[in-house]
Amino acid sequence: MALRVLLIDDDARLAELLAGYLEQNGVTLAHARDGQAGLRALGAGAFDAVLLDVMMPGLDGLEVLRRIRAGAGGRVPVIMLTARGDEADRVVGLELGADDYVAKPFSSRELLARLLAVLRRAAPEVEGERLTAAGVVVDVAARQARVGGELVDLTGIELDILVALMRRAGRVVPRGALLAEAGRDDVAVGERTVDVHVSRLRKKLGDDPAAPRKIRTVRGIGYVMPKDPGEP
Repeated sequence: MALRVLLIDDDARLAELLAGYLEQNGVTLAHARDGQAGLRALGAGAFDAVLLDVMMPGLDGLEVLRRIRAGAGGRVPVIMLTARGDEADRVVGLELGADDYVAKPFSSRELLARLLAVLRRAAPEVEGERLTAAGVVVDVAARQARVGGELVDLTGIELDILVALMRRAGRVVPRGALLAEAGRDDVAVGERTVDVHVSRLRKKLGDDPAAPRKIRTVRGIGYVMPKDPGEP
């Protein structure tokens, strides 16, 4: 069965070009010309992923993303599309819960590769890992993190960073390598962005910002999660 993807973008020509290419590769593309129409489409049907333009009249893409994450769209994977190259733009989109960010102009082939990568991360193999470190438990297959038995609401990139740190519990992960370790080396953001994500992740995990115990900073190098007592 073909994948169903929703494009929310006011560029009709782009929608036409993408629809033809994606159809050849097993992806059915639906098109909404603005944010309101996109939200209505999400409320009316099920989609495997959303391609969301940042610059649109009326509701811009960032506001649409906020509403998707707060409403019926829930955790549907979202790839942001934008002509802007500013890092701050990318940071805001990722912090709001975007799963990836592609700058225009892009090739249809690149977009398809990014789309399939995001879908693989969102729907991993059933037989996945169960990780524990520093009092945190992650079911990698279900993409769920828990602290004290309580589910923690993490964005896609936050969970990927957490998994990367937990897989290397007890070892320092260099700041500059953390996104690559998390399988996010295709996300074009700098080390400052990593610090932002780690700060948000600590807060969500209930870590003490003054003296973090779950994700510790190794000054000038990177981050480390201590192993739980008794782990080899």
